Amino acid sequence: MQGGFLAALFYYICTMKGFFYKLMVLVACILLTACSAGTPAERAAGALARRIMPQYDIRFIQTGDSLETYSFYTDDSQLVIKGSSTSAMAAGLNRYLSDWCKTDVSWYADDPVQAPSDQPVVDNIVTGKALVKERFFLNYCTFGYTMPWWQWKDWERLIDWMALNGVNLPLAITGQESVWQELWRRHGLSDEEILSWFTGPAYLPWHRMCNIDGFDGPLPQGWIDAQETLQKQILSRERELGMTPVLPAFGGHVPAVLKEKYPKAKVTKVSAWGGFPKENLPYFLSPTDSLFAVIQKEFIEIQTEKYGTGHIYGFDLFNEVAPPSWEPDTLAAIGRCAFESLAAADSEARWLQMGWLFYYDRKHWTPEAVKAYLEAIPKGRLTMLDYYTENIPVWTLTEGFHGHHYIFCYLGNFGGNTRLAGPFRKESTRITEALAEGGAAGLGCTLEGFGINKWFYEYVLSRAWNTGVSDDEWLSSLDGRRHSPSGFWKTMADSIYVRGSFSEGALLCGRPCLDGFRHWTVIHNTPYDNSVLERAYEKLLQEPSDSRAWNYDRVAIGLQVKGNRFALLRDDFTSAYRKGDLPAARSIGAKMKSLIMQIDSLAGEEPSFRLDRWLQSAAAFASVPEEEDYYMNDAWRILTTWGSAPNLNDYASRLWNGLVAHYYAPRWTMFIDEVISCMEQGRQFDQTAFDRECRAFEESVPDYKSLTVNSLASME
Repeated sequence: MQGGFLAALFYYICTMKGFFYKLMVLVACILLTACSAGTPAERAAGALARRIMPQYDIRFIQTGDSLETYSFYTDDSQLVIKGSSTSAMAAGLNRYLSDWCKTDVSWYADDPVQAPSDQPVVDNIVTGKALVKERFFLNYCTFGYTMPWWQWKDWERLIDWMALNGVNLPLAITGQESVWQELWRRHGLSDEEILSWFTGPAYLPWHRMCNIDGFDGPLPQGWIDAQETLQKQILSRERELGMTPVLPAFGGHVPAVLKEKYPKAKVTKVSAWGGFPKENLPYFLSPTDSLFAVIQKEFIEIQTEKYGTGHIYGFDLFNEVAPPSWEPDTLAAIGRCAFESLAAADSEARWLQMGWLFYYDRKHWTPEAVKAYLEAIPKGRLTMLDYYTENIPVWTLTEGFHGHHYIFCYLGNFGGNTRLAGPFRKESTRITEALAEGGAAGLGCTLEGFGINKWFYEYVLSRAWNTGVSDDEWLSSLDGRRHSPSGFWKTMADSIYVRGSFSEGALLCGRPCLDGFRHWTVIHNTPYDNSVLERAYEKLLQEPSDSRAWNYDRVAIGLQVKGNRFALLRDDFTSAYRKGDLPAARSIGAKMKSLIMQIDSLAGEEPSFRLDRWLQSAAAFASVPEEEDYYMNDAWRILTTWGSAPNLNDYASRLWNGLVAHYYAPRWTMFIDEVISCMEQGRQFDQTAFDRECRAFEESVPDYKSLTVNSLASME
């Protein structure tokens, strides 16, 4: 308000002439400077508010509190938000937007922020205090399942969303390929060798985690250059908002040719991952080899020169792959040497590591192995991410990670599959236990993909603050900002969000079969009474709203409802087949095809559920027209066949417009027609033969440009 008045005054003065004019310009400049002054935290919070709610009059005041706190109230029609840090002030702003403005801020840039035209008044002083110092967000996989095709506008909104939700420790691994390129050039590798070592863009997370090499490569140089520019923008904004970005470090992954250049180095080939062929399996340099520390130092130096540092580095030595030896002494030596290499490169370094490996391979990561590995690293220099707490909080299995700091994280989503899932009440209890008994140093979210259940992640991050708001009160506030019927989200939390998810995609997304599911990547299982979801959905539809949040829920929940109906129809179809009831099979098969069309059409009504947008975003990275198909192919495969091995087929299962019509629907049409043909001819349905036919279809190359339009879901 003051800034707007002074800006208008400055404009008026600029129309004046003579000495008095010059004097007044000087005075106005001083006043404007004073108005825009303030601490960096206040200016950053103000800029955030203007991006989100430019029409509101909000003033930020940084306090000198030693603990992270915020408070806000209305003073003469102006909202005053006080906080000890940018993060605290942003969290206060978010609470005001959620509880007073009933406004939902999406993590997607294209979703408008809809708020009351009149600024709501806060009669009393509202306060909040941080319960933990660190709030982590993102997962290595998210950079493949959601963000490979993001531009700055997409990142800008996500960073604002993270700030509003109190995140101060975001994973920041974009643009690291330019660091690797410069490093490997120093070691004599050609650009051809380096670019061929990288995977395609959507697969880079697994390349970075030492899982695969070269698949869908070589990586275009234009991609590397553009990502370096993007990373600098990301880091600048995150740091401006008081965050400490988690940058990568060297974790032992090296190109195969390095073994030839350093024949005495302890380089071994990864034994297996994801069913990929040997030519795609990476090479690992042991941290106990002296070359490891050399490369680590070079990597940190190059990265720091490009991107700066916050002295916290994320790297994981054995993500879903086996170490050279399972002997506790060897594991201890590896952990100790890996940390020492990092500390030698940056004396202030702190290592951030996923706890996923201890969950994923519990057979080999025995209590003795875990203890040896963790106790070899100095206390206070390692922070573990307890990655998948809705299933098993690993802190309870590892004596609290043997005294190391850890961040309690909720995963909630594998591959970005569009499924309503998450054990709300159980996760709430586990958060309470981790904070009260487990000594968690932070809370975080490690989702593999966006697109579904955003509110659950907002809830988890809200638990990092002591607000005096109960779970039921929080859910009631959620009703308000998502413009849902009163009590809607409490019903959803108590009746639908009752269990976590592991690859629990909709049955429609999986390869067709008569019973259950065909592959582990789509484990269709509905742990609730579907009639409850149907009734809740009907109630939602009976109270429509023009808000984006309501429309998103209409589509997302509707897709779950229809997906569940499809699974029931499949079971009825199988029953008709087994009874030899051909008329019933034909009738049910027709209903299945019709429902698939409805699902595709409904998905097309929500922009984030559209294949054409995904492919168009990928094609936009092409520096020459010939690259468009390359990027779209990469984008298509990560959602469908995943890679060159069938092990991960359909992992990123999504009920998306276009993906349903052009990928899932043809497979189910083939299945329905084949089963009916078998009944007509008196043959047994041969699942193995059908799988071969299905695989041939899956590996066929679509006309990508024809998929970059909103599907009309036309099926015969």
